[in-house]
Amino acid sequence: MTATAEQFTARHRETLGRAVEAIRERAFWTPYPEIPKAYGEEAGPAGKAAYEGYLNRPFPLAQPGTDELVGGEKSPYGVALGVTYPHPDLDVLLPAMRQAMPKWRDAGPEARAAVLIEALARLNARTHEIAHAVHHTSGQAFGMAFQAGGPHAQDRGLEAVAYAYAAQTAQVAAAEWEKPQGPKPSLHMTKKFTAVPRGIGLVIGCNTFPTWNSYPGLFASLATGNAVVVKPHPNAILPLAISVAVLRDTLAEAGFDPDLVALAVEKPGEGLAKTLATRPEIRVIDYTGSTEFGVWLERNAPQAVVYTEKAGINTVIVDSVEDYKGMLGNLAFSFSLYSGQMCTTPQNIFLPREGITAGGEHKSFDDFATDLATAVDKLLGDDTRANALLGAVCNPGVTDRLKQAESVGKTILASRTVKNPEYPDAEVRTPLIAAIDSTDTDVYTGEWFGPISFLIAADTTDQAIDTFRKTVQDHGAITAAVYSTDDDVIAKTEDAALDAGVNLSVNLTGGVYVNQSTAFSDFHATGANPAANAALSDLAYVASRFRVVQSRRHI
Repeated sequence: MTATAEQFTARHRETLGRAVEAIRERAFWTPYPEIPKAYGEEAGPAGKAAYEGYLNRPFPLAQPGTDELVGGEKSPYGVALGVTYPHPDLDVLLPAMRQAMPKWRDAGPEARAAVLIEALARLNARTHEIAHAVHHTSGQAFGMAFQAGGPHAQDRGLEAVAYAYAAQTAQVAAAEWEKPQGPKPSLHMTKKFTAVPRGIGLVIGCNTFPTWNSYPGLFASLATGNAVVVKPHPNAILPLAISVAVLRDTLAEAGFDPDLVALAVEKPGEGLAKTLATRPEIRVIDYTGSTEFGVWLERNAPQAVVYTEKAGINTVIVDSVEDYKGMLGNLAFSFSLYSGQMCTTPQNIFLPREGITAGGEHKSFDDFATDLATAVDKLLGDDTRANALLGAVCNPGVTDRLKQAESVGKTILASRTVKNPEYPDAEVRTPLIAAIDSTDTDVYTGEWFGPISFLIAADTTDQAIDTFRKTVQDHGAITAAVYSTDDDVIAKTEDAALDAGVNLSVNLTGGVYVNQSTAFSDFHATGANPAANAALSDLAYVASRFRVVQSRRHI
């Protein structure tokens, strides 16, 4: 271990210990503030200036095998970023990354964790800068980009480091072994147990949450001794380029080869993710995105352990509720946040066709539909507030699905365009809600990614629960929710959620929403249904990224 690595270990030992406690306790804890003011008055202007300093020039990243500069990001808010990035010659880059691994492996779990926590601290200090990069590549509103792209992503990275450390230290690093032999002298051996990495990891970034979805795999693979090549989504490169640069600088300062982390940006239409995924050097793959490509990775990269988060169909069952207004407001917010462009946004809302009981009063299906539409309209009635919640549509596929949804079922709430005075070219859309029947399986068993939700009339609550179970088992989901004042209904829904392998929220009416999850306490996805084959994060998420190799000798 180098002197600087030892300093990082001493500096961050307490944070590492607290993070390991947090993943066991599951209580609220974070070292990274989510309020912008916590970073000081100068952090905001400095972060914006740093972001603007990247525009219309090559990104400052020197790594082996760069054969040309590529780029082409255009903000969903209508601004071309003009940043160019290194394009890799893989036959040069990947061997350099492999050569960097032995010293990193030999440093051990604690030193690796400390260096990575130092990198996370540096990323945290640059949260305003990263927030602008996430804002202008994903289309998230700035407030969301700040939290989800900054401290919440950093929480997930630290959580992965904690799980990796816990898994690697589950057994001692060395032991003395003695076996009695009766009248003969005992056998004595000394044994060493070393966590060894699988190889080079590949992180394939997504457009919507470039840091939040990438940091878990990135930090889990690094913490277990692997090198990692980061392949960003072509529309969301800058946030991950900044992250890679910070990691490379931190590794170099700690005395390790910065080529443990590299950026791989593709040319238009190149399909670099497929090329990388099938390279023999790639032994771990982390991916968030479409079901089609996720399944392709699972089937075509047999040399690697593949972790995928794919599409899912998130369901809400409404049976009865005490706080009707609170429920409507909670659902309206969940539909609206980031224009529904979240893998956790509710899509299917089942309720009995005869209606529900709300605060002791009967509400018909049509009453509920009208009241929910009114709640969304009220939430988004002011354009300034609407822009702050909705952000911008990240790609044309979302608007295409909105147009298609206009002819599905009975439109309860039409989507409208919201003008953004700062960015007139931004496509900002409010949610569309349509009413359909439980017999319309072709509609609600497909994923309608974006601000599109369906109110689905079921014969009974029991039928809704059964349909929910089968839909998730067959098609997957990241989240589910139920509203009921009946303990038996809640128990039945919990059983269905266990059968289907999906995380469930019960009677959310306050400041917690079904499409939000908190690191160190909530598991994101489960790995137990088709929407994802892993959870962020648990021990299973890190355990296959390394193996324990032993050395023994007589003493």
